[in-house]
Amino acid sequence: MFSYVSTEERVPGDHPLRAIRTFVDEILREMTREFDARYARHGRPSIPPERLLRAQLLQLFYSIRSERLLMEQLDYNILFRWFVGLEMDEPIWVPTVFTKNRDRLRQHAVAHRFFQRVVARASDLMSDEHFTVDGTLLEAWASQKSVQRKDGDTDGDGRDFRGQDRTNDTHASTTDPDARLYRKFAEREAATTMLSTPWRLARPRHRTVGADKAYDTADVVEQVRQMDTTPHVAQNDTRRGGSAIDARTTRHTGYAISQHARPRIERALGWLKTMAGLRKVKRRGLTNVDALFVFASAAFNIRRIVTLRATTA
Repeated sequence: MFSYVSTEERVPGDHPLRAIRTFVDEILREMTREFDARYARHGRPSIPPERLLRAQLLQLFYSIRSERLLMEQLDYNILFRWFVGLEMDEPIWVPTVFTKNRDRLRQHAVAHRFFQRVVARASDLMSDEHFTVDGTLLEAWASQKSVQRKDGDTDGDGRDFRGQDRTNDTHASTTDPDARLYRKFAEREAATTMLSTPWRLARPRHRTVGADKAYDTADVVEQVRQMDTTPHVAQNDTRRGGSAIDARTTRHTGYAISQHARPRIERALGWLKTMAGLRKVKRRGLTNVDALFVFASAAFNIRRIVTLRATTA
């Protein structure tokens, strides 16, 4: 007895992945010329980049912790086969081949261009008047025992480092040289850099920026105001000297609105660290981690955009 099974017929019409695939396919069609320019017409055929990107999206959406498990799911999961574009009788890829092709896309910064196209499709959902900043710590795929002195001297096997002065200037990880020891104020330094980017090419106008209590310092508030931006920062009245934000800012209705919207960015960071598995990244090197973070952010934005479009339809 023969049975012909169509993956298209097996996936329910109202499944959430249908709207996501439609959204993703539009972007991939725009990137076809980029893919064609980077893939040779001769030689052994590689994994089509469209399928590669769709498979990576599934890995993020369903919190699949390794490429080997992803290939296992693609082997017997009809939903996954349909989303990636595999036929029922089509063989899956060897995990090492998949990772090698994934790294090939990373070398061409495909994740960043994919992210830019996702953001461009959400222009009507974004504000050019308000911006929210926040930071989070991504734990490197390196242990404290791998942190050794840069001058070649030894601190032992690295297990007992109590009482030692370790800084990024004197120590580095032998496992991941790009990994850095956590600095308490790095988050605020990155935030002021980000603020100078999103509105650089936008038309001049007065804007506001929301942030949590960690940004309630005189230096940050002054830097934000120098950018002709009002700092809607949560007040930290318990710090020495009191809050750097006074009633001139908090008395306005916009301040309360900004503080109400501010926690939304924490949901995005929470999703990236739990669902996308970025709490402790499994890649080494700043370039690899950056590509993973950008692509995971694109995945979160796709989910959010599709949901908002369905709500407003």
